[in-house]
Amino acid sequence: MADAGKKSKATVRLTQTGSPIGRPQDQRQTLIGLGLNKMHRSVELEDSPAVRGMIRKVRHLVRVDNAG
Repeated sequence: MADAGKKSKATVRLTQTGSPIGRPQDQRQTLIGLGLNKMHRSVELEDSPAVRGMIRKVRHLVRVDNAG
C-alpha cells in the first residue's frame, strides 16, 4: 500500500540505429548523454521535455518506442 500514492512515470525506450562516425561533436555528446554509445544498444529513460529535446537532436540516429 506504500505505492498507492505514487504515480508511475512515463518512459521512452531508445535504440541507437545510426553511427555517430562523421557526425558533429554535439550529436555524439547527445548520444552519450542519452546513455547510448554503441550501435543497437537500448535504454529506457523517463519521458521529460529535456529528454525529448535530446531525442529530437539525434532523431536520425535513434529509434523511439513508448515503453509505458
